[in-house]
Amino acid sequence: MTIALEPLGRDALTGDDLTALVRTVTGHPEADPRDVRVEPVSYPIGTPSTEALLRVFGTATLPTGSPDTYIVEWSCFVKKLQSVRHWPFIAMVPEPFRESLIQDLPWQLEIAVHRSDLGDLLPDGMRLPEAYRIDLYDDDRGTIWMENVVQEPGPWPMERFERAAYLLGRLSARRQPHLVEPLLPRGKRTRPGYALRNYTNGRVTMSALPALADPETWRHPMLAAAVCHLGDHRLRDDLLALADRLPAVLDALDALPQCYQHGDASPQNLLVPQGRPDEFVVIDWGFDCPQAVGFDLGQLLVGLAHAGELAPEALPVVHKTILTAFMAGLAEDGMTATEQQVLYGYLGSLLARATFTALPLEQITQPGNDISQAMLEQRVVLTRTLVSLVSTVV
Repeated sequence: MTIALEPLGRDALTGDDLTALVRTVTGHPEADPRDVRVEPVSYPIGTPSTEALLRVFGTATLPTGSPDTYIVEWSCFVKKLQSVRHWPFIAMVPEPFRESLIQDLPWQLEIAVHRSDLGDLLPDGMRLPEAYRIDLYDDDRGTIWMENVVQEPGPWPMERFERAAYLLGRLSARRQPHLVEPLLPRGKRTRPGYALRNYTNGRVTMSALPALADPETWRHPMLAAAVCHLGDHRLRDDLLALADRLPAVLDALDALPQCYQHGDASPQNLLVPQGRPDEFVVIDWGFDCPQAVGFDLGQLLVGLAHAGELAPEALPVVHKTILTAFMAGLAEDGMTATEQQVLYGYLGSLLARATFTALPLEQITQPGNDISQAMLEQRVVLTRTLVSLVSTVV
């Protein structure tokens, strides 16, 4: 069986460790592993601090009190984490910014989540996945063996967006800076908007905006065809006009009421277990510093559309629904903020986090990154939708 675990590399368990894991997962102190297999997760890894995602499946025998035994199935999700210094593409980051990226992207954050009391702060209807085992290594790497959540099939109904926003509002109210500390305490982590500024200064200012400003980008045959077919010839100018406002928007965000929030609350990180459609298993926390109230709504709005699983035309309705529900959640847990403050925190953060990066420019300019014309046109529509939304407040 240990041979079957070799795809895990350094995380391949010994026989005793595998037995202990199986007994933890099954909840049976006498379970014995029978067979096991490892499968890579077919999901693109979007963060430099994630080394690999895998699932482990197996069976185990359980005693029945007689010479016979019976067999149960078990599974777990394996997330391998790493310092950004191990990221294969770290050399692409300009050297003056490389060390700050390594220091500022906390690869241990999810481990800290499972070792904290955060689970006790989650409102009813949200929970963390069960962590079965956590391994840390001396070379700034670590691995979490956690619950493998089988998700409810089908698209998100509007009621689910509403419930998610309501619970995120409650969570935000419970994690105001005077009530909690960062999960990984470090000096700059208590500064409002610190993580969003880091992201903006890197991904947006150094990469996205120069590409959007370059006329050659818009002459690319695929992008030019998409813009012409949709008739959105002002998209470049409107994006650059918003870019001029970005510094002032970041300053305004820092002056709003602040909360420690989830940090990446897209539907992909709010897992809905099969058979329990009103429950969310919350994973992949990020941005471990105070952010403007409403910050989490941006990723909730755009996550499925960015993945091509929700039509951009649906976003205005989702937008109104989640704003109202989030306000109700804040009030339920006693946080006072005006709708205008939440709206600016939400849409101002959405501007910085997602509006300038919604066009998949890397996929149309780098060899081997295939994207269909239809998907590119959908991203153009998504970008225009975001521009229209954020322009209502900034």
